[in-house]
Amino acid sequence: QWRPVESGGDQVQAGESLTLSCPVTGATLDLYAVGWFRQAPGKEREAVGTISRTGETIAYADSVQGRFTVSRDRVKKIVYLQMNSLKPEDTGVYYCAVAPHPSASLTASDYDTWGQGTRVTVSS
Repeated sequence: QWRPVESGGDQVQAGESLTLSCPVTGATLDLYAVGWFRQAPGKEREAVGTISRTGETIAYADSVQGRFTVSRDRVKKIVYLQMNSLKPEDTGVYYCAVAPHPSASLTASDYDTWGQGTRVTVSS
């Protein structure tokens, strides 16, 4: 079964930026919405951002609004998470997930295909 493979995680200082990538390279997988989620140590997984199949609908968690940007390159079939002004509380494992439908969603249960995650560590 195909699963996305996230990349771009790293250890950075507070205030710096990172871009995570999620290739969605299945033959028809670019027909579906993609979400980014994260899980900090000792905490539950939470939504970060989501983008619809067309890219027309994008939504963010309040905690990252204005700092993070989700975008989609339909030619390369890659979904990106651009993270600016990173804070120590952004530390965690970031997961890309693909939904079996085209609508953007910040609800984890709406997604059925998950990557293995990429780790982001932000030091103060």
